[in-house]
Amino acid sequence: MISTLSKTIYKAFGLTLSSDIHLPELPLRKLDVEYQSDVVIEEAELYDMWSAHSEPGDDFVIKQNLVMYHLDEKAIFLVQDGNKIFYSPFEGSHEREIRLYLLGTCMGAILLQREIMPIHGSAIAINGKAYAIVGDSGAGKSTLASALMKRGYRLLSDDVIPVTLNDNHQPIVTPSYPQQKLWLDSLKHFGMKSTRYQPLIVREDKFAVPVPSQFAAESLPLAGVFELVTDDSDAIEIQQFLGLERFYKLFYHTYRNFFIQRSGLMEWHFNLCTKMINQFGFYQLRRPVNRFTANDLADMIVKTIHGGGKRS
Repeated sequence: MISTLSKTIYKAFGLTLSSDIHLPELPLRKLDVEYQSDVVIEEAELYDMWSAHSEPGDDFVIKQNLVMYHLDEKAIFLVQDGNKIFYSPFEGSHEREIRLYLLGTCMGAILLQREIMPIHGSAIAINGKAYAIVGDSGAGKSTLASALMKRGYRLLSDDVIPVTLNDNHQPIVTPSYPQQKLWLDSLKHFGMKSTRYQPLIVREDKFAVPVPSQFAAESLPLAGVFELVTDDSDAIEIQQFLGLERFYKLFYHTYRNFFIQRSGLMEWHFNLCTKMINQFGFYQLRRPVNRFTANDLADMIVKTIHGGGKRS
């Protein structure tokens, strides 16, 4: 724990964060007394350290309890010991971009250093349990989560899902923060006006969508994982993963999984996956790329959760 004095403290990923850069995405509160923060985020000069530790062409330097990230023409980031994030912005970089990587790649590294599994996807609270939607970038994870939220279910996390085990080896999802990231096309399909939201990056068609009234603030047991994939067919299909395929999929969908080996965390990750692999249902949802299917997929997930979905 790191002591901070008279600073704004944010709450996200089950951690308290003290930051010298404003993070409007996160719930905040002012403190006038000494407070113990889990993670401190500070601006620092990192260029010399990057030059000393990196090779030409490197984007990352990864060691045990240390990750450095060079974001071309934007910033250098340093994540260390599971409790410190330093950032060094380049001239002309935009604060929105800095925040995007602080709350994405940097928090993913923090979670791994604290031996909390970060799963890449969106998590939704349904009937007192957590369900994760995972998939490659662009698969439609956040859009599908939005379709479920339109049915009254609540968001636990978007992009980085923190998962730990309780004393009974049951996987538990901790909420991240009340915001989604949605593409312009998804906003249009849901009848949402893009003028109400701020682009994640200047001149990009992906937007930050605050959802404080639809956010689940309590940790919940992970009861299912749905992998979303696309193909050229016109059909929507669901199948269940069994056996070792579940193990492979868990590793594949761990956020920034290439950090794991170089951080000396392979044994920890293997043991964690072994304990949790049979604790929840694991499915693949296959959708066509040529039409909007989020509402149909949401119906399929709800039917599967309640035992009425097709399984093959």
